[in-house]
Amino acid sequence: MQLQTKRLVIRDYRDSDIPDMLEIFGDSLVMEFCEPPYDEARLRKALPLLKKVSYAVTLDGKVIGHALFKQLPMEEDGIYEIGWIFGRKYWGRGYAYEAAQALVDYGFRQLHLHKICAETVDPAKSGGLAQRLGMEPEGRFRAHTRDLTGAWADLFWYAIVNSEE
Repeated sequence: MQLQTKRLVIRDYRDSDIPDMLEIFGDSLVMEFCEPPYDEARLRKALPLLKKVSYAVTLDGKVIGHALFKQLPMEEDGIYEIGWIFGRKYWGRGYAYEAAQALVDYGFRQLHLHKICAETVDPAKSGGLAQRLGMEPEGRFRAHTRDLTGAWADLFWYAIVNSEE
């Protein structure tokens, strides 16, 4: 799959993306609300799975972000999950919104999805972006997951339903 936006290309991951990916996944601040930072060995081991469920977001050929976009397991067909992780140097420039909006449009117009969901433990940043995408808060699962310190954290759920169905 490959999508082009005004500034970005969203495409399948390649083995040659490892150095750019390491700048993103290896940054503890970027990964603060996700999971522990990756080292190169862990990233290489994870790449086959990442290729199945997510895409590289590139700017002028450089991977600047990661876009999860996959069918939610154990849900009806047509219910996808979306997520995003971007390199710190690219925060605040609208890249995550641009990439996520392209995937939402693709999902509804090309794949004819019914619903696209996002989850986060960070309702301020990721939740705000989800709402800018037209997603509505669907729930707060209290003390549902652990944060990086091992403490229980709330999980916030957002979703948008295909209005063209």
